[in-house]
Amino acid sequence: MYVRGIRGATTVEHNEENEILTATTEMLNHIIAENAIKPEEIACVYVTVTQDLTATFPAKAIRSMAGWELVPLMCSLEVPVEGSLPKCIRLMVMVNTEKSQNEIVHVYLKDAMRLRPDLSKAK
Repeated sequence: MYVRGIRGATTVEHNEENEILTATTEMLNHIIAENAIKPEEIACVYVTVTQDLTATFPAKAIRSMAGWELVPLMCSLEVPVEGSLPKCIRLMVMVNTEKSQNEIVHVYLKDAMRLRPDLSKAK
């Protein structure tokens, strides 16, 4: 068994609570489906946002998902690098798995697909 990191990123159009929560849930649901993971396999989830997203904590979306109430979560701000992708939410899901690093499916949605085109599927 290994602890593997599963990356995810997405963007939103507006700094609005509902949009941030919906985008976070959508991204995590893609990660769950693509990697066939269960909440009890999760060590922790790190959530970061760009400094232009202040309407809510994205972890609130994860905390409200059935079975995810006890998963350790942490939110933080991205480093504000000039020219970085705006209105971006990122996840790092640390999962206990037998999968190799090559078998892990990372999820990049919307404008965030350009962050890692080598790992992005058309979504």
